[in-house]
Amino acid sequence: MKTLKNIFLIILTMGMLQSCIVSEKPNIDFFQNSEYDFKGAQFASINVPMVLAKSYIKKALREEGESEETIDLVKKASKIKVLTVTNGSNEMLNDYTQFLNLNHYEDWATIKHDGDDINIRVKQDGEIIKNMLITVGSNKNEMVFVDVKGNFTANDISRMINSVSDK
Repeated sequence: MKTLKNIFLIILTMGMLQSCIVSEKPNIDFFQNSEYDFKGAQFASINVPMVLAKSYIKKALREEGESEETIDLVKKASKIKVLTVTNGSNEMLNDYTQFLNLNHYEDWATIKHDGDDINIRVKQDGEIIKNMLITVGSNKNEMVFVDVKGNFTANDISRMINSVSDK
């Protein structure tokens, strides 16, 4: 959990420093649907340029004493999108879950930690995980969605989770 929050905070900080990549338009497929009524939800999206971000994220994780497994997972990421939603609703979150199920995302983990709900879903191509969607919600009105594309294996993710769990 700490690692996910740290990665999110690093990405968010980088996004704020580079105003050209912060937008009020959603950058994740479900939220780009113009026909859906989001009922006053507000969005802030960040597309993280991986060429610039990888070295910064790896350095920050090393300085914080994170495991090499976590750093290796960052190395395998090819694209990261972050979307924050305020004034969201349970209905919107349920519809998002249905959208993911229809698009063949598998529910891998649901974690409750310090009042936060974290859900990890993946889309696989054979044994390779091509897309990992992480949903973090401290309450149903404020949510963070992280879309990570890359070439991961289940073993990569398992090693990272185990290294974080041991702390």
